[in-house]
Amino acid sequence: MTAKEGSPIDIVRPLQKTSRKWYAIAVLCLLVLGAWLVGYYYQLSNGLIVTGLGDWGSGGGSTWGLYIGSFIWWVGIAHGGIILSAAVRLIGLKRYQPVARMAEFLTLFALMAAGLFILVHVGRPDRLVSSVLLNYQNTVHTSPLAWDLTVITAYFVLTATYLGLTLRYDIVKLREYLPNFMSPVYRVMTIGYREDEEEVMQRMVWWVALAIIIMAPLLLHGGVIPWLFAVLPNFPGWYGGIMGPTFLSIALTSAVAGIIVAAYVFRRVYDWYHIVTDEVMRGLTLWLGFFSLMFSWLQLQQIVTGDWHPTVQTGRALDVLLAEPLYWLSVGSIFVILVGYIFAQAVRPSIFTPERSLVASIIVLAATLTEKILFVIEGFDTPAFALYYAIPGSYFPSVIEMLALLGTIALVTLAFMIVSKVVPVIELHAVEHHKDESTTAESEVKQ
Repeated sequence: MTAKEGSPIDIVRPLQKTSRKWYAIAVLCLLVLGAWLVGYYYQLSNGLIVTGLGDWGSGGGSTWGLYIGSFIWWVGIAHGGIILSAAVRLIGLKRYQPVARMAEFLTLFALMAAGLFILVHVGRPDRLVSSVLLNYQNTVHTSPLAWDLTVITAYFVLTATYLGLTLRYDIVKLREYLPNFMSPVYRVMTIGYREDEEEVMQRMVWWVALAIIIMAPLLLHGGVIPWLFAVLPNFPGWYGGIMGPTFLSIALTSAVAGIIVAAYVFRRVYDWYHIVTDEVMRGLTLWLGFFSLMFSWLQLQQIVTGDWHPTVQTGRALDVLLAEPLYWLSVGSIFVILVGYIFAQAVRPSIFTPERSLVASIIVLAATLTEKILFVIEGFDTPAFALYYAIPGSYFPSVIEMLALLGTIALVTLAFMIVSKVVPVIELHAVEHHKDESTTAESEVKQ
């Protein structure tokens, strides 16, 4: 059967027809991914020396760079994405239900990308087994790497469970429109499904959403990830209690920006303007503004407190950061987007367009990525050890590192494209809710 535009089953149209543009973009993503794999093979063959990373200490340079900065960025997008989806369930923000599943997929794919950066940064992949997994009972107490893997794994399981529960209903109701080659997977995902289980499933989803909301600020991107930096007093550029709120604000900012990009692309490609409406895009843009304001405020807090009678080491770390033009470019970009576009809509609503929100989101994503990479590099290069003051070292990402970043972006893009051909990326409940609202509005107009 063929899905009709404007009907609830309109959300399965992407599964029924694949355009040449889809194949062209998929090939482009595969080429970028292939280039990264070639670069990674070269790194495996020759060691991390082929990157821009250097020996810390007497040799100068930084052993953490784009890899760790990108890891933090992807984890932040993942955490922020699932927080938005969980908030839709808990608070009842039905307006954003059409993008909730996109946020869930974004979380899964971003976590995979983050995990890959751990893999490439350890040098030899077997170290994850020999140094972490086989000795987990010891490393979990002392190793930041073990903490990272534990957090990512826990969050991945939670998100996959959360997504799987919401997919059961859609797969059963839309099975006749789904591709037959995926039938074994669909059967596994809907084992034991009953018509009366929907209420139970919704309660389970609500409790999982509550767990996610609690874990995110207290344990994940507001907790464990920033603690890996904030509890190290010998690195004044990282040390301090403000790192938790700062990381969380950047996570939410970049995640909403990523969701805006995904929502815009899907609604444009599949003509879903009646589902992902301008009001949804405007609301997401306003949330982007709110979290960008948090980001800007916390950056100001770090600058003011670090510049007002700081210790020698703190002052040095701040001076190094403030002397970096890329830092001002990233922070300034977010501030310009915040004031020049998002806040300006309050005075003149006509300024808003989905296209401008797309551009603003891409700029914000680039700015948050730049800020996180600089955070890692500048913090690592300004330790409170006199031994290293005479050898500041230098760091600039190599081509191989840049290919890793582009490769993970291509991988996430390709993952979105593939999943859109397997399951609906918009919940059936969202379309049913939209249809009910439209029917109610029509009835009120007639009366």
